[in-house]
Amino acid sequence: MITDRETIMAIVDNDCFQESDVAILLEGDGFFRYRKAVDLYKQGLVKKIVFSGNIVDKDYGSYPFEEIKPYILEQGVLECDVIHEDKSLHTKQQAVEVVKMAIDNGWKRLALIASHEHQYRAYLTFLREVLDTKSGIILYNTPVRKLNWFIDSGWGTRFDHLSAEFERIERYTAMGHLANAKEVIEYQKWKESLIDE
Repeated sequence: MITDRETIMAIVDNDCFQESDVAILLEGDGFFRYRKAVDLYKQGLVKKIVFSGNIVDKDYGSYPFEEIKPYILEQGVLECDVIHEDKSLHTKQQAVEVVKMAIDNGWKRLALIASHEHQYRAYLTFLREVLDTKSGIILYNTPVRKLNWFIDSGWGTRFDHLSAEFERIERYTAMGHLANAKEVIEYQKWKESLIDE
């Protein structure tokens, strides 16, 4: 019998990404995430990059926007296309603030970028906010790929963080902060129905 977690993982991990208005680059994991946002931008798949978060905790891989922004610009991203969402201090707040920005700016398609160990929880958190706001936003799962699991980057290995992520998924799902399996399935059906439009 397939579990809800397995269903969510299979659907979310095999998303049908299409060109989006912005890449949502979640802070964390040091300097490992920004290249994915830059690649999408340089391929013309996103028009802007939103760096989301305002935590500074280098021991946990959370580097400030001011230190990551120069790397983004060095890769050819225009400064006017890089936005800092600086109000949020955790994933739920990131979802609230980014969805609010999207509604205010008329962004309809968001490419969500985190590292693979954090991506499921991030996606489910953002999806909960998209559904609760009835915003009609199309959220794409676009994790950074080809990151190693077992090398310590200074804040533990990604594998070390994996069990904590699943514990948080269980805890925050119970609190109503994450979309559930039924909602993921229905949302994905709706999203895929729009592919040819």
